[in-house]
Amino acid sequence: MAGKVVLHYFNGRGKMESIRWLLTAAEVEFDEVNMTSRDQFKKLLDDGALMFEQVPLVEIDGMHLIQTKAILKYIAEKYNLNGKDIKERAMVNMYSEGLLDLMEMVMMSIFTPPEDLKAKLETIETKAIGRYLPVFEKALCGPVFLVGGQLSVA
Repeated sequence: MAGKVVLHYFNGRGKMESIRWLLTAAEVEFDEVNMTSRDQFKKLLDDGALMFEQVPLVEIDGMHLIQTKAILKYIAEKYNLNGKDIKERAMVNMYSEGLLDLMEMVMMSIFTPPEDLKAKLETIETKAIGRYLPVFEKALCGPVFLVGGQLSVA
């Protein structure tokens, strides 16, 4: 059996947070390396661990996985959290991509100039309330899970 999963990211939530959530839901123990210096990041670069020279990076099953969606899909497949057939996988992907769109809007807001931040946050709130949350509310008005009556990456 492979060693413990290791997560490499900056000391914060960001793009690693959904990976943490999924590993926790799959009941997978993991260690974290919270990079606090440029030297730690440079070492990963120099070691060739970062294919596109960016994190998050997850060490799992002897591999260095990068790119958030690729990591999430790998974990979902490995731990049977991706639906039981092609139709369920399509639904899982639609919910997951929608949520990632919303999360990206929130994460990118930190780059908004202070004078524009209030308007930006209002736009995000309007889209969340009008576009994204109703989809999840509608799906969850019946079963406990979004897809297939079981836990999934969605």
